[in-house]
Amino acid sequence: MSHRKLVIIPTYNELENISDMVQAVMGLAGDFELLIIDDGSPDGTGAIVKSLQTSYPQRLHLMEREGKLGLGTAYIAGFKWALERSYDFIFEMDCDFSHDPKDLIRLYEAVKDRAFDLAIGSRYITGVNVVNWPMGRVLMSYFASVYVDFITGLPVKDATAGFKCYHRSVLEGIKLDEIKFIGYAFQIEMKFTTWKLGFKIIEVPIIFTDRTKGTSKMSPKIFKEAVLGVIWMKIKSIFSPYKLNRSGLT
Repeated sequence: MSHRKLVIIPTYNELENISDMVQAVMGLAGDFELLIIDDGSPDGTGAIVKSLQTSYPQRLHLMEREGKLGLGTAYIAGFKWALERSYDFIFEMDCDFSHDPKDLIRLYEAVKDRAFDLAIGSRYITGVNVVNWPMGRVLMSYFASVYVDFITGLPVKDATAGFKCYHRSVLEGIKLDEIKFIGYAFQIEMKFTTWKLGFKIIEVPIIFTDRTKGTSKMSPKIFKEAVLGVIWMKIKSIFSPYKLNRSGLT
């Protein structure tokens, strides 16, 4: 059975990576489609995608937004776009090659038979598989997941991971308009919500390699949002139990 598969990549100033990333995803076996969501990159990222669309008709898509609106809002817009067009499996990944495009196939293999509903490309499920990160950032990332587990009970080793494959039923079941966070806390909130709604999650070990081109979007503000957001999620789950969305797209 052939499944429709859409990879969503938010971009902001990824001129140095976008062409190589598009070609890498388009070159994979399995007819992956790609949706680039560009937040008005002043470096011309969106223009490059437009120029590549003629080479990959019907498979390379572009959503252009005005201004830098945040990671979470980009993914929510992409999720809605995918559900409206009846994709079966929807992927998240970064544009900077910290996620190996070849691992998209491994994530899909983990969920295609529906034993699991969400596959996470995990840096920490088999130890610490991170290349070229400063030790301080490795420790911050690793202990962020320990912190999330301690506060919320979320049984995921890599709570902040941004490399994922959802079956469409997960995104249909989540009230997307009620997702609160827009930075890296968004990644935690989506996993926590998925788990609370009873969907099955699997972590697939990957090797994460820090970007060699372009600039990281991590900031102290994003980190603070994640720390405080975890506490908010736990409190919300106590006083407002999670329920499946029964009303279609929101």
